[in-house]
Amino acid sequence: MKAILFVTLTYMASWTFVGLYLAFGGTWTMPRAMIVSVIYMFVPMAMAVAVQKGLYRAPLKGPLRINFRLNRWFAVAWLLPVAIALATIGVSLLIPGLSFTTGIDAVLERLAHALTPEQIDTMRRQAESLPIHPFWLALGQGLIAGVTVNAVAGFGEELGWRGLLQRELEFLGFWKSSAVIGVIWGVWHAPLILQGHNYPEHPQAGVFMMIAFTVLLSPLMTYVTIKANSVIAAAVFHGSLNATVGLPLIVVRGGNDLTVGVTGLAGFLTLALANLGLFVFSRRMAEPGGSGNGLPHRGVSCGPQGASQRLGSDK
Repeated sequence: MKAILFVTLTYMASWTFVGLYLAFGGTWTMPRAMIVSVIYMFVPMAMAVAVQKGLYRAPLKGPLRINFRLNRWFAVAWLLPVAIALATIGVSLLIPGLSFTTGIDAVLERLAHALTPEQIDTMRRQAESLPIHPFWLALGQGLIAGVTVNAVAGFGEELGWRGLLQRELEFLGFWKSSAVIGVIWGVWHAPLILQGHNYPEHPQAGVFMMIAFTVLLSPLMTYVTIKANSVIAAAVFHGSLNATVGLPLIVVRGGNDLTVGVTGLAGFLTLALANLGLFVFSRRMAEPGGSGNGLPHRGVSCGPQGASQRLGSDK
C-alpha cells in the first residue's frame, strides 16, 4: 500500500508540475529545460518524505538507508558509471554505421537541434583552443560533478527509488524488485522524454527506450545500494552516471539517439553484459565456498544492519 501511494503521488506531482510549466508557456530550451529537469528530480524525495514521515509517521534514516558511512562500495558507485560510459564507446564500434572520431564535429552535429549556428561556431572555436581534447575535459569534470552537485540532485530521486520503493518491494526478490522499480522509474520520465529529453530525434520512441534503459540500469544501482547499505551511494551512482553519460557522444560518429550513447542501443548492450556479469558473480559468491556476497533473500530487512547481512541467491 505504501509503495502504491508513493508512486501515485510521485507521478501526480511530477506530471502536474511539467504540465503546468508547459500550459503557462514554458518551452523545452536551455537553460529552462535544465532547471525544470533538476526540480523534477527532487519530487520523488519530497513524496518519499511525505509518505514515510508525514503519512506513516515512520523514521527516515534507518528504513530508507540514509547512511553517510563510507565504504568501498561508494567508490564503485562513483566509478562504475564511468566504466559503463567508456565500455559503451567500444561496444558502439561493433554497430554498423558508427565509428570512432577524434574531431569535435560529431558532438556538434548532435547539438545542432538545440543550438543556433552562431552557438555551434562558438563551441567549435572554443574546443579548438583547448590545450586538451574536450573528451578528457568532460571526463575530469564528470568525475568531480558526479560526487558533488550531481549527487545532490541524484539524491532527490534515489531517496524514492532505492530508498522507500526498494524497501517496500524487497519481498519480490532482487531481480523482480529491480525490474519493477526500473519500469516505474522509466515511466516517470515520460513527460520529459516527450519534450525531447535524451531522445530529441525520437521523443515518442524515446519513452520506451528510457524504460528499457532504467530496467537495465536498476539491478546495478540496487546492488550497489544494498552492498553499501546506503541510499547515498545510489545518489553518487546516479550523479556520476548523469555527469558522464555524454562521453560516448563526443567520440562516436554516426547513428542517432536510438543507437548511440549509454541511453541508446550501444549502452543497452553494455548494460546487458554488466547485468550478466552481476548475475554470474552473485551466483558464484552464493555457492558453498564463496564469500557470501550474493544477492539478498526476500524479506531481508533494509534497516541499518539488515540488507548487508544474510546474503544468498535470489530464489
